[in-house]
Amino acid sequence: MKTQEFDEKFDNGEDVTPYLDLSTVRRPGHEQRRVNVDFPIWMIQALDREATRLGVTRQSIIKVWIAERLERHT
Repeated sequence: MKTQEFDEKFDNGEDVTPYLDLSTVRRPGHEQRRVNVDFPIWMIQALDREATRLGVTRQSIIKVWIAERLERHT
């Protein structure tokens, strides 16, 4: 597909995602990096209880809570 045709489809509000290779998409500034953190057992147990109650993983709840805290400070 030529660029002009792609632009016309986009400008007309058509879905252009089938023409994109999304397998290589990256969000600048949102790359992930592994970090190891040691928590006391009582804290892990409390995290697991809350994660189970919400139906999410322990990692998800930790990420959300840290993100919420950081947003409050910026």
